[in-house]
Amino acid sequence: MAMKSNYKIAAAVIASFVLGAGAVNVLHAQAKLPAYVVAEIDVKDQDGYAKDFLPKAQANIKESGGKYLGGGANKAISLEGSPPPNRVVLLQFADMDALKAFNVKQMKLEAEVGNKYASFRAVGIEGVEQK
Repeated sequence: MAMKSNYKIAAAVIASFVLGAGAVNVLHAQAKLPAYVVAEIDVKDQDGYAKDFLPKAQANIKESGGKYLGGGANKAISLEGSPPPNRVVLLQFADMDALKAFNVKQMKLEAEVGNKYASFRAVGIEGVEQK
């Protein structure tokens, strides 16, 4: 009789472990990955850009939960292909949804103000899971 209850306990422990591991994998798969923006900006009017556009763009990044990771004016170098424009930045957002929400506001700001001073090219990239 004791043998059967030991098997039941062992089976219950194994089943709990398997179910727990499965739940962890499901939860892990649902976690959203960070997203990044690489923006190439060809600034044609530095004074106007710095005074009229940049403070609004920086506020937009901050309000959208973005982090400025790198770049700036004349901080990019060419590794291959055509040279980079005079301003390249790397931004990080919580996930692709946050990046897309930021982009909606940013496109409006560029259309209203930024295009007077610069031309823009931006690429959004979803992060990858780090193991």
